[in-house]
Amino acid sequence: MRLTAFTDISLRIVMRLAVAHEGDPLTTRAVAGMLAVPYTHAAKAVARLSELGVVEARRGRGGGLQLTEAGRRRTVGALARDLEGVGDVVGCTDDPPCPLRAACRLRSALRQAQEAFYASLDGITVESLADDPTGPVLRSLPDPGRRPGAPAL
Repeated sequence: MRLTAFTDISLRIVMRLAVAHEGDPLTTRAVAGMLAVPYTHAAKAVARLSELGVVEARRGRGGGLQLTEAGRRRTVGALARDLEGVGDVVGCTDDPPCPLRAACRLRSALRQAQEAFYASLDGITVESLADDPTGPVLRSLPDPGRRPGAPAL
């Protein structure tokens, strides 16, 4: 099972936000720089995380990103399901569709394996992803857009 790049970026963003200082919210651009991901990808991930109620995004002066309380308590399994969406592991109905799809046992076996994968992540919260030893590493990620001498976020 492999998660999409979108889900990977989204999970890294919530991990970084889990260790952010409450009074000093990070911008999407700063988080993208810290995590070495393209800004456009990070912006799409932040938009989806906001729709899901995981991240609060405020625009303008004094704005920024903050992980919501619901986002902190969210399980990684539930979040990954939401980010990945519903769909089969294999493309049984792609164009052209698989000729075995009407009587295939592999499709349901793969669906069960996919659910087992997500279920194994249901016991892990977003907040726990930032526990040691990961938290200090997340806090130490440099912001490439920060001016020298400016306070760290």
